[in-house]
Amino acid sequence: MARSVTVVTGGGRGIGAATCTRLAADGHDIALGYVSDGAAAEWTATAVRGAGARCVTVRMDISDEADVERLFDMAADRLGPVTGLVNNAGVTGPLGRLADTDPADLRRVVEVNLLGTLLCSRRAARSMAAWGSGVIVNVSSAAATLGSPGEFVHYAASKAAVDALTIGLAKELGPDGIRVNAVAPGMVDTEMHATMGDPGRADRAASAIPLRRVGQAEEIAAAIAWLMSPDASYTTGAVLRVSGGR
Repeated sequence: MARSVTVVTGGGRGIGAATCTRLAADGHDIALGYVSDGAAAEWTATAVRGAGARCVTVRMDISDEADVERLFDMAADRLGPVTGLVNNAGVTGPLGRLADTDPADLRRVVEVNLLGTLLCSRRAARSMAAWGSGVIVNVSSAAATLGSPGEFVHYAASKAAVDALTIGLAKELGPDGIRVNAVAPGMVDTEMHATMGDPGRADRAASAIPLRRVGQAEEIAAAIAWLMSPDASYTTGAVLRVSGGR
C-alpha cells in the first residue's frame, strides 16, 4: 500500500512538530513547511525519519502564493502525490487590546492565519481532486468561540474564519472525495506564549480549565491524526474542540 504524503505547515515546533512525528508513526511521509527556525525544522525532520518516514523541509511563508506552490511542488516531486494537508501555521502577535494593536500586526495575523490557510487549501484541493481523495485538517482555536477579549480578538476572529472555511470547504469538496475538518485546541503548553510576550500564561490559565491543566502538543496531534485516518472516513465539516472542557 502506498504511503500517505502529508504537508504540514508550521511543522518545526509545538503542535506542528508533534503532528509531524505522530503522522510519521502512523505511516505518513511529511513535507514540513517552516518560516524561519531551520534548526527546529531539521530536528523535527530527524524525528520523522527516525519513525521510518521520509521528510522534506521547505522554508516558506504560507501567506505568499509562490511559496505555497513551491511547497506543494517539492512535496510531489520528492515524496509523491499529496494526499493530506495540515494547516497548522499561525501567528498571534503581541497580547493586548484591539484598540492598542498595531495595524501591521493585525494584517500579519489575517495574512497568515486566514489567507495562508486559504492558499494552502486551494492548492491542496486542486491536487487532491485529480486523485479523487484527500484529507485537510485545519488547526483552529477555542479562541474562535471564546473571543479572547483583552488578549487577541483579532486572532480569535481569524480562527473563527477558519471554522467557517472548514464547514464550507467540506461541503464544496465532499463530492470530490476530499474530507475537510478542523481541530480547535484550547490552552496548550507551547512556545507560542513566550513568543507573544507572556511565557507564564499557560500555567496561570490552568485553574480556569475544567480538567485543571493545560494541554500538551501531543494531545492535539492525536486528534489531528484521528481526523487524518481512515477511522474518520465519515467525518467532514467537523470542528473538534480539544480544550480540556473550556
